[in-house]
Formats: sequence, C-alpha cells, structure tokens
Amino acid sequence: MTAAALRPARLGPRDVVRVGAVGLRTRPMRAFLSALGIAIGIAAMVAVVGVSASSRADLDRALAALGTNLLTVAPGSTLTGERARLPVESEAMVARIAPVREVSAVGLLEDAKVYRTSRIPETDTNGIAAYATRTDLRAATGAALRSGTWLNGATASFPATVLGSTAARRLGIGHAGPDVQVLIGRTLFTVVGVLDPAPLAPELDSAALVGWPVAQARLGFDGHPTTIYTRSRDASVEQVREVLGATANPEAPNEVAVSRPSDALAARKAAGEAFTGLLLGLGAVALLVGGVGVANTMVISVLERRAEIGLRRSLGATRSQIRTQFLAESLLLSLLGGAGGALLGTLVTAVYALYQGWPVVIPAWAVAGGMAATLVIGAVAGLYPAVRASRLSPTEALSAA
Repeated sequence: MTAAALRPARLGPRDVVRVGAVGLRTRPMRAFLSALGIAIGIAAMVAVVGVSASSRADLDRALAALGTNLLTVAPGSTLTGERARLPVESEAMVARIAPVREVSAVGLLEDAKVYRTSRIPETDTNGIAAYATRTDLRAATGAALRSGTWLNGATASFPATVLGSTAARRLGIGHAGPDVQVLIGRTLFTVVGVLDPAPLAPELDSAALVGWPVAQARLGFDGHPTTIYTRSRDASVEQVREVLGATANPEAPNEVAVSRPSDALAARKAAGEAFTGLLLGLGAVALLVGGVGVANTMVISVLERRAEIGLRRSLGATRSQIRTQFLAESLLLSLLGGAGGALLGTLVTAVYALYQGWPVVIPAWAVAGGMAATLVIGAVAGLYPAVRASRLSPTEALSAA
C-alpha cells in the first residue's frame, strides 16, 4: 500500500460545511434554541443601535429646526464709530466657502417706509421695515408661509411683497391676495404672501420683503446687503465662523459682525456622544451573552458526541479534521443566530420607529458589525470545544460513550 493511500482524505470547503452541519441536523431543537439565544443577543444589539439611531435622527431633525448650522453676517462699526457696510460682492464671496451649503441675504431699505394706504401719517410706521430679499431666503432661514406664495424669479422684479407675521398683523392683513396692497416708499406693492413667525430670523417678522431687482429699480436700493444668512455642515460651523468676517469683507474684516453658533449645536454634539457610548456598551454586553451561549452549547455537544468522535477517529479522521468539524459547527450556529438576530432587530427597529413617528435609521455598520462580531465570537467560543474534541483518543472516546 502506497503512502498516498495511507494519507487521510482532505476536506474541501463543501465537505467542511457538510460535516459541520451534522450536529445541527441531528439535534435540531438544541441547535434552534442555541441559535435563538444568539439571535436574541444580536437582535437586542441591532434594535438598540437602530432605535437609538432613529431617535437620534429625530433629535437631529428637531435641533436642525433650531438653526444649529445657521450663521449670520452683518455690518459692524468702523473705527470712528459709524455703521460699516458690507461690500456688494460679499454674498458671492461667502458662497465660495467650501462647507457652506446655502447663502442668502437681505438689504435694509432705510428710506422705504411701509403703510397700509397713502392716508396713513408718515410718523405711524408701526416699526415695519422694508428689505430687499433674495428668492432663496426661505431655504436659508427656514421661514414658512402662512398664506400665498413666496417671491420667485418673476415676482421679484415686480411690485410684489411678502409680509412677516407681525407686519401683517400691524397692517391689518390676514391673508395674501391679488387685491391686497400696501404702500412701500411711494409705490403700491401687491401682497403675494404672508409668513408664519420665523424663529431663526425674528427680524423678518416685522418686515415687508420685496425682490432684489425691484428694490434697486424702484426703491433706491444700492445693492449692499445688511444681513447674510449661511448654513454650513454641522461639523464645520466653527471653522466657517472663523473665516466669515475676512471673506465677507477682506479689506476690513474687523468691521463685520458674525453671529455665534447656536447653543443647540453643542447640545447636538453632546447627545451624539452620549448615544455612541450607550450603543457601544449595550452592543458589547449583547455579544458577550451570545458568545457564552455558543461556548456552552459546543462544550455540551462535545461531551455528548464522544462516541461519534471516537468512531470518526477509528475510521481515520485526523485531529485537524475533528477540530475543523466542531469549529465549523460553531461558526454555522453563530451565523444562523446572527442572521436571524439581524433580521429580527431590523424589524423591531422599523416597527418601533414608525410607531413613534421617527425616521427609520438602521446603520449598516450595526448589521454588518453584528454579523462579523458574531462569527468572531463563535470562532473564539468554539475553539476550546474543538480542541478538546480533537484531543480525545479513539479508545477513550468509545469507552466513555
């Protein structure tokens, strides 16, 4: 007999899977209960991560409504104490800052007073200001319409205005309409829209907003903005704030007033850090529980299957093949439990988030990380039982059985 004939047969990948699945097929109930224990641990981890991420997304959405990434640029004072002016090009220059996503501006029309009719005394302004306005102002400030429409490319060039909520109330205007007009300067403007209160830009509440082109054509606007609104990526708000002054007015950055970031941004960062610590802690506990379950199942499996191990060794199976068999069984058990747990955790997250009215957010890293960690835990947990099984001699295993 040749040496090649005495050499034990090698196990291919399919053979490893087939042999590893023997213990799962012959003891389906135990395999199911063991996989269920792993699945519950992984489902708990995925659900905790998913529910926390969905809750965080809802919190981020609420905090974003508070203007966490909104910064404003306004003229400051000159060295002589006079009010400075922003350059006409300042808005375009601010828009070139890479992290800035949205830019808009308004320009105060100091000589254009707002009245309900021409019969109102000039001194009765009711504190209503007129502003030249860019058409993208609503997107930058989050202002919402209560009635009518917002200024667009067409109406911005004609005598049309949108009133802030306070301005509309003071003028006795309840809704917009083609027959509703107010006097701005010496020109009648049709009220095409009325805003709801704008918490991020309260100066708009007591203002009449007109298009930039019509303000230049009919109200003597010189094109210098008095407030520039910017929205940036949350992570870059501080960096953007540092360069806004020099960007808006390179010749005199000290004459530019830049607002400070919202306190809600700090709250948002603190909430994110707290959620991250919670997720890591609970995920680690869930994986530890799953790993203990796999180890316990595999140790018991080795003790109960000593006769099988002895028979396989008597028929020529090597220690390496016995070790591979039990390690493969441990990995298959972990894979089944991990896949079931990931699916169950995803469903629980989706149902709970929809019930709460939150956006459904299930981080891909949680599902992929849970599966990968399950396999690692399964390999580590199955290593000792696999080594113990491979060290059993055929005679010892058969006699113990």
